[in-house]
Amino acid sequence: MKLQLAFLLLGSFSATCSYSQKISLTPGSYSAYLQLNETTQLPVHLTVEKKQKRLLLVVNNAEERIELTNGINKGDTIILPFPSFDSELRFITHKKKEIRGFWFNYNKGVNYKIPFFANFNPKPRKKEEVSGNLNGKWETHFSPETKDQEDALGIISQNQNHITGTFRTETGDYRFLEGYIEGSKFYLSAFDGSHAFLLNGTLKDHRIQGFFYSGKHYSTDFAATYNPNFELRDPDSITNLKPDSKEFSFNLKTVDGKDYQFPNEQTKGKVIIVQIMGTWCPNCMDETNYYKELYDKYHSKGLEIISIGYEATDSFEEQAKKILTLKQRKNLDFTFLVGGKASKGIASEQFKMLNEVISFPTSIYIGRDGEVKRIHTGFNGPGTGEVYDEYVKKTNALIESLLGIN
Repeated sequence: MKLQLAFLLLGSFSATCSYSQKISLTPGSYSAYLQLNETTQLPVHLTVEKKQKRLLLVVNNAEERIELTNGINKGDTIILPFPSFDSELRFITHKKKEIRGFWFNYNKGVNYKIPFFANFNPKPRKKEEVSGNLNGKWETHFSPETKDQEDALGIISQNQNHITGTFRTETGDYRFLEGYIEGSKFYLSAFDGSHAFLLNGTLKDHRIQGFFYSGKHYSTDFAATYNPNFELRDPDSITNLKPDSKEFSFNLKTVDGKDYQFPNEQTKGKVIIVQIMGTWCPNCMDETNYYKELYDKYHSKGLEIISIGYEATDSFEEQAKKILTLKQRKNLDFTFLVGGKASKGIASEQFKMLNEVISFPTSIYIGRDGEVKRIHTGFNGPGTGEVYDEYVKKTNALIESLLGIN
């Protein structure tokens, strides 16, 4: 009865309370999942580990490792925030081997929550034999043959039953996906604190039919065909300056409410990256991590980064708070501005010299002469492997060229 009562009360506790973390769980692997609806479970690759005499939960997405620490207790409830996003797990434990609770994602609203379950399972069941090969590149269409069709490039690696990979779109990638194939059926999932992605599919004759879920709020079907020659448009070719634009300029507010006009005396003669982003956006955070490396390496030589946040809240104060939290969490020395509500329409209106802002993130690279040298739509992060490595190499070379570094 105590377990049931605590479970019912989970949603009422405040995450602002401050208590020491007391996780009482058996270390090891857990079978975990998010219950998206009555019949669909999103697998979560979860382990409980001991670190410096304390237990922590680790969410594993292929090569990505997310440590959930700095938890607080409220009665029987443990509250663990995700390190990079405004979301958290709230749960109770039972017999040191069970977790029952919810994932709250506040970027989707204060009442957006999905049931979360986990059970200690050091020896996962043996998988069925495989009757297909998912290795390679897949020409993919989400919501195929509809007005909402989105094209993507699936990149999948298979080792016996185990599969990893991602899907690239023209606005970003699906980050680190991981799953298994049994017979001809497979799943790939990722849970990073902002997105909860699940792709269920069936493979037959080098074709895939499947269904895609993003949390509990969105789902659609998808179809894919093995195609090693399929490519998306060059991300440097999608967003561009309008032919009649004389200069790249804007006037927005800083996080403390002051007017900021670009260009200005402080940016004159500098190499500038203007990043249009949001703190709720995993692709934006991957890009921000890379930009921190760029800034630390090249700032002293003349590189400046201006990040403009478009946030999933209504008021300026709330938007500025989220941006400041990001700045402090990642120890960033960029210039941060507030764009407003998370809307591509608002961003497009503020940057009328561009044909359209179709993606968070979008980045504009400006030389010392004040001219736009490149506009990059979306971001393909570390989950894309060689694509990301090539992007880093190309962008580092561009920055060094603009800075005049031989």
